[in-house]
Amino acid sequence: MVEKRGLGRGLSALLGEAAPPPPPPPGSVTEIPLDRIWRFEAQPRARFAPEEMEALIESIRANGVLQPILVRPHPSNQGHYELIAGERRWQASQRAGLHAIPALIRQMSDVQQLEAAIAENVQRESLTPIEEAAGYQRLIDLHQRTQAQVAETMGKSRSHVANAIRLLSLPPEIQGMLAEAELTAGHARALLGAPDPLSAARQVIERALSVRETEALVKRLQEGGAPAVRSARRSGAKDADTQALESDLSAALGLKVEITDRGGQGEVRIHYAALEQLDEICRRLSRR
Repeated sequence: MVEKRGLGRGLSALLGEAAPPPPPPPGSVTEIPLDRIWRFEAQPRARFAPEEMEALIESIRANGVLQPILVRPHPSNQGHYELIAGERRWQASQRAGLHAIPALIRQMSDVQQLEAAIAENVQRESLTPIEEAAGYQRLIDLHQRTQAQVAETMGKSRSHVANAIRLLSLPPEIQGMLAEAELTAGHARALLGAPDPLSAARQVIERALSVRETEALVKRLQEGGAPAVRSARRSGAKDADTQALESDLSAALGLKVEITDRGGQGEVRIHYAALEQLDEICRRLSRR
């Protein structure tokens, strides 16, 4: 006897209404439809150079996407994914007319996702100083990370993270100059000590000053308009950069380190309590 098949089931198969295939397992690389990938709202990178984007679009049209993007299963929309790393490739693929993109799927918490997105961009040196600083600050504010924990996760020194975050205290106009690469992070750190950072920043750009020249400009401005700063320096007060560097060196050597800076010149003192410690310092300096 021939088994009869239900009409409904046959129509379902013809119309493609059969049950969808199971989602690919985490840790695998698979082609995912572009319309099933959601942008990561906390993506630290906000700007993409138009000329670089156009070049990537043409490359994808010619060769496809050669490196998978990184995604995680969407926390609230089953069958969809949230982008972790590779937004530029994702956007360029859409503009190139692709319908799917190769992706590596990983299970990640919210904080792991943010850490991975920042680390990926930092390693590629594709973040502006302000984007990098904002990413670090977001980890601290939303996920209760300390500066030391952020530094360890990102493979940076604590002083690097501290100095990056200090840039967020600059006026918005200077932050925009950093985003547009009119100023470097070195210029911006020097401007933190200026009585009027925005006016000083405009002078730096107009006169095309180097970082050292910017530091000298800020020093002159401090001496001309902020007597309290001069008195603090005469009394031996140290700025946050010097204190952070002392802390890093002390942690690396396991000994007390003091740095005295006088306008770019000074000395480094390493304190030891036993001859064995002195031998260790000599060994490290001579690389024996």
